[in-house]
Amino acid sequence: MKKYLLFLILSLFTLSLYANIRLPNILGSNMVLQQKSTTKFWGWASPGEKIKITTSWDNKTVEVLTDGNASWQTSIQTPQAGGPYTVVLEGENKITLENIFIGEVWVCSGQSNMEWSHDNGLASIKEEFSQLNKLNIKLFKIPKTTSKTPQDNNEGSWVACDSNTLKAFSAVGYYFGKELNKDLNVPIGLISSNWGGTPAEVWTPEDLVQGNTALKDASTKKTPAPWWPVAPGYAYNAMIAPIVNYNIAGTIWYQGESNTGTASSYTELMNTMIGAWRKAWDNDFPFYYVQIAPYKYDSYNIGALVREAQTKSLSTEKTGMVVISDLVSDTLNIHPTNKKDVGLRLANLALGETYGIKKGGYKNPLFKSFTVSGSNAVIDFDNAEIGLVIKGEKPKEIFVAGADKVFYPAVVKIKENKIFVSNKQVKTPVAVRYQFSNTGIGNLFSKAGLPVAPFRTDDWEVDTSKIK
Repeated sequence: MKKYLLFLILSLFTLSLYANIRLPNILGSNMVLQQKSTTKFWGWASPGEKIKITTSWDNKTVEVLTDGNASWQTSIQTPQAGGPYTVVLEGENKITLENIFIGEVWVCSGQSNMEWSHDNGLASIKEEFSQLNKLNIKLFKIPKTTSKTPQDNNEGSWVACDSNTLKAFSAVGYYFGKELNKDLNVPIGLISSNWGGTPAEVWTPEDLVQGNTALKDASTKKTPAPWWPVAPGYAYNAMIAPIVNYNIAGTIWYQGESNTGTASSYTELMNTMIGAWRKAWDNDFPFYYVQIAPYKYDSYNIGALVREAQTKSLSTEKTGMVVISDLVSDTLNIHPTNKKDVGLRLANLALGETYGIKKGGYKNPLFKSFTVSGSNAVIDFDNAEIGLVIKGEKPKEIFVAGADKVFYPAVVKIKENKIFVSNKQVKTPVAVRYQFSNTGIGNLFSKAGLPVAPFRTDDWEVDTSKIK
């Protein structure tokens, strides 16, 4: 009899635990929900259990039944930015989510330059600590983890951005969020999902990599590493898939250094990854990224080729790129220390393109066309409507070649948004290259103060041999 009673008690206890409403970690107190949107709420409970969700911003209640797989999902409408609010979920148990804000939510992802924080040695961010109480920014940091298959939850919790929580959070993400918070005057939610050293393949669903010959071949060239995954999909499955139900405004991305060995497929890889994320979220959100910085790699021109591939990804709709070559003080350091201006440039891009707040020339000038006029190559640029300038006495990192493919330092004359490039040894220009090397830092800028993106006008074979 005692054994039967003990069994009954344990059974009831187990059923009670099973019946409790559970939520993914991304849904919790202190979170920021995307404003003026249809936002998903989801989780788990006992099959057939009715769950009531009441939101304090409108005092409305939504009901949903748990399905036979013990999961449930519904949608709620969010108002314009504001808070704090509460959300109450009631079923066999009751969960109250508190200190919820409505605002703008962005994912900050990539490898180490997006990950870089105070705890990585970025001492300059200490200057921010004293003013954090004036901001309304909430942070959600996803720990580094992998999975062979897509997961439905991960560790992490929403926290206020303060002098403790910011220490381990993406500096680029923080500066981006700070500028949005200031200019939009709405709460900002930042989700940090990044891992230093990772190639873009690990952030892309495995089937899309394996089903594409070029991407599959490139992925096989990735050497296993002791500190980060290289297998396609492994970071996506564990660090992106669990949050795709969570509505976002967009993504900022800083990655590419670990794809320098396979630059020829990087544009296709990025376009595939962006498309996969948008499909998973069912949201054609903006995707803004950082062009990798000048750095002394161990092979010629591999950094230049990735930067070229990144520029080509701008053909994908609702993407944008910021150039940061002028923010580099040491090309032997793969982690440039000026993360503030990187974040500000990303923020200005988002403010201009997503929110319609255009701060002067917020886009870097991009190569548009190449023509020949006598002994001059004439280069026209987009995003340089108010003109171009050379900072310094002489142009740097601009070269011109004739049919012999020998490049010479160029003489440059500027006329509005065009440059006229020549060298007395090149009678008929055939190609122009600007800042097309691993470490080259040019000095051609828009009058708005942004550096011209590196470019070349030719498609000649590029030397990628090991530097001896």
